[in-house]
Amino acid sequence: MKIGILLTGRPPEDLAAVTDDYPKKFQALLDGHGFSFQTWAALDGDIPQAREADGWLITGSRHGVYEDHAWIPPLEQLIRDIVAAERPLVGVCFGHQIIAQALGGRVAKFDGGWAIGPQTYDFPDGQKTIQAWHQDQVLDAPEGTQTVASNDFCKHAALLYPGQAYTVQSHPEFDDGFVQGLIDTRAKGVVPDDVQAAAQARMGIALDSPDLGQQFARFFLERKIA
Repeated sequence: MKIGILLTGRPPEDLAAVTDDYPKKFQALLDGHGFSFQTWAALDGDIPQAREADGWLITGSRHGVYEDHAWIPPLEQLIRDIVAAERPLVGVCFGHQIIAQALGGRVAKFDGGWAIGPQTYDFPDGQKTIQAWHQDQVLDAPEGTQTVASNDFCKHAALLYPGQAYTVQSHPEFDDGFVQGLIDTRAKGVVPDDVQAAAQARMGIALDSPDLGQQFARFFLERKIA
């Protein structure tokens, strides 16, 4: 099965030399299921056709889905085309948000501020702790979706579009070292100091990222997460 990765962001330059890029992180997360991968740099205007892959994954980004970038409207149309073509679709962070926006939901900056570092969410099969890095949220989910993960800070932390898409606000592809790198390169003057300190205090706790990798793989193969 060929998974098309739609790249919508890149690591900061200071981290790019010492870490895998986002497609490689997702390939590692999805390893062991027989997938092949091809990446399209959507943020550079490289927008494929929906039938060029058997399933699709949209990455995270430093951009907001509501920002005025020339590549965002074509990406939204591709999302609708993927759904119409009945190809399974997975979205992470920005991917979670852009899929919601393209399909009728509402995304905005959350009045409660930022969530960074390990966050714990309630899933149907129990609590899972996963890295996060976001201020924007899906505030109104599209009609027909099921909210399958949440916590007190993030109401729609994971959305299931039955038979069509599965999206999560968190970053199962991130580890402690990468999040610390984001704190060092992107947080100063943007994320409040107390939020940074709370994230660093939680570093080292066990993460359930592999569970989400399994959910993604199951959705690609079976259109379900459990």
